[in-house]
Amino acid sequence: MAQKRTRKIVITGVLSAISIFLGLTRLGFIPWISGASLTIMQVPVIIGAVLEGPIVGGVIGLLFGIFSLIQAAVAPTGPADVWFTNPLLSVVPRLFIGPVAWLIYSGLKRWKIPALIAAGLGFSLTNTVLVLGMIGLLGYIPWAALPAIILANGLPEAVASAILVVAVVSIWQGIERGGKKKGADL
Repeated sequence: MAQKRTRKIVITGVLSAISIFLGLTRLGFIPWISGASLTIMQVPVIIGAVLEGPIVGGVIGLLFGIFSLIQAAVAPTGPADVWFTNPLLSVVPRLFIGPVAWLIYSGLKRWKIPALIAAGLGFSLTNTVLVLGMIGLLGYIPWAALPAIILANGLPEAVASAILVVAVVSIWQGIERGGKKKGADL
C-alpha cells in the first residue's frame, strides 16, 4: 500500500514538473491558425490519469489550467489568448481532463492500444468542447463559428494527444515490465 502511494506521488510530481516546464517555457502552447494556440499540455494530464487514476489526472489538469491562465495573461501567443485570463475558460474545463481520460481508458483497458488512443482523443475532444462551449456561453465567438474551430484546432490536438499518449504510456509500461511484452497488452 505504501509503495502504491509513493508511486502515485512520484508520478504526480514528475508529470506536474513536465506540465510546469511546458507552461513556463511556452513549449506547451503552439501558435496556430485563427489566432488561437494548439496545446500539448494535456498530454501529461492524460498520462497521469491513465497510469494513476482520476485524482492524479485532476491535479495535473489543475496545473494545466493555471498555466493556461498565466500564459494568457503574461505572454499571449495570439489575440484569442486574452479570453483565457478568465478562469472559467482556462482552469475549469481542464479539471475534467483527468477524470474523463481515466473513465475512457478504464472502460477500454482490456484493449491496451485502442484504449490509449481513445483516452488521448476523448480527452482532447472533451477539452475542446468544454473550452469552446464556455467561449460560446461567454459570448466571445458566435456559436455558428465553433464547429470550424473544432476542426481547425480540436482535431490536430486530439491526434497529437493520441499519438503521444500511446508512445509514452507504452514505453513506460514496457520499462515497468522490464521490457517484456505481454500478449494481452497488445
